[in-house]
Amino acid sequence: MRTSIEWLNDYVTIQTAPQELADALTMAGIPVEEIEYQGQGLEKVVVGKIEEILPHPNADKLRICRVNVGAAELLQIVTGAANVQEKDVIPVALEGAHLPNGVSIKASKLRGEPSYGMLCSAKELGIDSEELPEEQRSGIFILPADTAIGQGIQDVLGLNQVILGFELTANRPDCFSVIGLAREVAALTGASLKLPEIKVQEDAALPQASETVTVQTACPELCRRFAARVLHDVKVGPSPEWLARRVEAAGMRSISNVVDVTNFVMLEMGQPLHAYDASRVRGASLTARLANEGEELVTLDSVERKLNASMLVIADAEGPAGLAGVMGGFDSEVTEATQTVILEAAHFQGANIRRTARQLGLRSEASGRFERGTDVARATDALDRAAQLLQEMGACRIAPGYADAYPVVQEPRTVSFSVAEVNRRLGTALSAGCMNDILQRLYFTILQVEGDTVTLGVPSWRDDVEGMADISEEIARMHGFEQIQASLPAAAVAPGGQSQRHDLVDLLTQQCVAAGFMQGISFSFSHPKVFDALRLEAEDLRRKAVPVLNPITDEFPILRTTLLGNMLEMVGRNVARRNEDVRLFEIGAVYLPENLPMDMLPQEPWMLCAALTGRRQPQGWNQGQEPVDFYDAKGLAEQLLASLGLTKASFEKAVHPALHPGRCARIVYPGGKELGWVGEVHPDTREAFGLRAPVFLCELSLEAVLPLWKRLPTYTALPKFPGMQRDLAFVTSDEISAGVLEQEISKVGGALLKQVTLFDLYKGDRLPANQRSLAFSLLFQSAEKTLTDEEVETVIQKIISRLHERFGCELRQ
Repeated sequence: MRTSIEWLNDYVTIQTAPQELADALTMAGIPVEEIEYQGQGLEKVVVGKIEEILPHPNADKLRICRVNVGAAELLQIVTGAANVQEKDVIPVALEGAHLPNGVSIKASKLRGEPSYGMLCSAKELGIDSEELPEEQRSGIFILPADTAIGQGIQDVLGLNQVILGFELTANRPDCFSVIGLAREVAALTGASLKLPEIKVQEDAALPQASETVTVQTACPELCRRFAARVLHDVKVGPSPEWLARRVEAAGMRSISNVVDVTNFVMLEMGQPLHAYDASRVRGASLTARLANEGEELVTLDSVERKLNASMLVIADAEGPAGLAGVMGGFDSEVTEATQTVILEAAHFQGANIRRTARQLGLRSEASGRFERGTDVARATDALDRAAQLLQEMGACRIAPGYADAYPVVQEPRTVSFSVAEVNRRLGTALSAGCMNDILQRLYFTILQVEGDTVTLGVPSWRDDVEGMADISEEIARMHGFEQIQASLPAAAVAPGGQSQRHDLVDLLTQQCVAAGFMQGISFSFSHPKVFDALRLEAEDLRRKAVPVLNPITDEFPILRTTLLGNMLEMVGRNVARRNEDVRLFEIGAVYLPENLPMDMLPQEPWMLCAALTGRRQPQGWNQGQEPVDFYDAKGLAEQLLASLGLTKASFEKAVHPALHPGRCARIVYPGGKELGWVGEVHPDTREAFGLRAPVFLCELSLEAVLPLWKRLPTYTALPKFPGMQRDLAFVTSDEISAGVLEQEISKVGGALLKQVTLFDLYKGDRLPANQRSLAFSLLFQSAEKTLTDEEVETVIQKIISRLHERFGCELRQ
């Protein structure tokens, strides 16, 4: 937000220096980012008139000008400019002038002829030449012929203003207006506020505004109010000089009196307005509604924009006439031929305007104000102010009344505060009278005082004030933060720490690194094509991903539902760069909407995914060249589970769409709880990711293992009595896994059986084709005594009997 101190002075008398005012506003929470002194360096540039032009005797491209600058004698100035003629009125830099472009003026001789100044161009005066007519953009700047000779150029061009540039926070939309800033200045300095009297002369001979145009809001939640005034016999033309200067000082371009007035009122009151040519509004009706999907609109910048169903438009009877709160439509633009104007003032939902502007890459002064919020109660005041200004210029006649769609009228808001509580919050000892005085200067009204509690009426433009904390802030900033003694807040200090989830992540990260794996980090985004590469079935819930409304690239339109795809892509990038021995892991969240509606937040479970491919040992003369296999991935899973104290977890044969059907296992904890998967990547999946060598994966669900994690290990004393070891070999079917037999042996062995280890697998000519021999080493031990052969033999016979009954296993002789 930019405004001039001269403009602020129209509403409040400012007697302090610009820097002092800027400091006071900044300390009061209205930060001033910069102070611009317009016309600095132009103190010795005046208006002159060329009385005579003579040729230079020693240079064909130079001319001698005799210039009247209001002094007793004409001034001789040598120039090379070709666009000046006798009787032209031009800016003249006198001796001692220091121009904004860094040029210092002093008397000199040019090819033997003395020169006592310089004729100035727009660029040398620091004027933006892009805003000037074509004939003024190059050469010497020509002033109107009736400009007073000898007058300072600062006064002539309005370059004597001091501009304040504000860096306002989004919670103070009222300060995105000159009047809002003037209120703050008045409250800080104690000066009186002089607001303009808004008064219009409606022409009773004209039809009511509601008879000329009907307005309505089809989306009250997005457009709380939609009001319009109608102006007849409009004369569109250049703006008065004062109006153009005000608009240009705020960084906007002067266009025409109608457009400049709407911009002036937006800057003055904070309420954006838009003007429509009534003859080009089809059906004489305007409706605030959502756009139809794919609907198109040509905006004022002559760009055709494709809209979607989330964007709010102002539509006439046949289609969009403007993009609500952002930019008007080209087809209803006010031109020099316009005779009847519909002025619109509305209140739009800030979030919708922000989203629309961002999606279309179209930001404007109006959209910035609507995003932060406008005063819905004073929309018609802004219409009256604009109509008043145009009427005072003799540029229109005003139709009686408004067309106003205001479904739910905003009721005045109240807020209560306790004097003692405010003092406690601020660490002050201010009286109730002092607080009330501050609040009344900010246009809060005292409605009721009961003991220590004060009830206030909140101004309609202060939507940011909702409770006692906001009232405390208002009192503190007006009283002065520098006047509040620093004190430490009384609070219970608790030691810092991190959650169990993060402790688990740290532990698993350490274990993976210790196992020789490197940590990878990928985006939380993915693409639906990954689901096909992973061979997920059509009904798999992982295909129901959360779409990203504004993806960073077309490659990442959704949030990931699994780490497998990202992991295989990382492996592929490494292998493509000749790093063929890969050990990677990643720990991160996946996003599962499951069966929830898409407008609800998804579940965000954390997962660990590790991948390995290539050689088991680093290349070397004394190292083997064996490739990694399924058991390397299984070993990592076992190491991770052991570090968590989950040694009872088992591996069951199962089918996973992305893994090889014969080299895949599901990790299960007693009770049937699934902890994760381990296995070789399916050949089709491997091919989809451009991988030739086998790749093995280990996946763990942190959500599943977290409640099972034994953070404190259980202490067991060293055994006092010797153990007894027995070996058993069973002939069994290929269909029965060693893990199932191991679990059954442990169950039957009971408390005496301390350890079961598979140490041999045989399959050959001595056994049928569909059978194999599995040999287990069993360790028996008691903490209370030395076991006898009979006690151990009794348990062994139970094991042999149980495996024969359940699985048909025969003891191999």
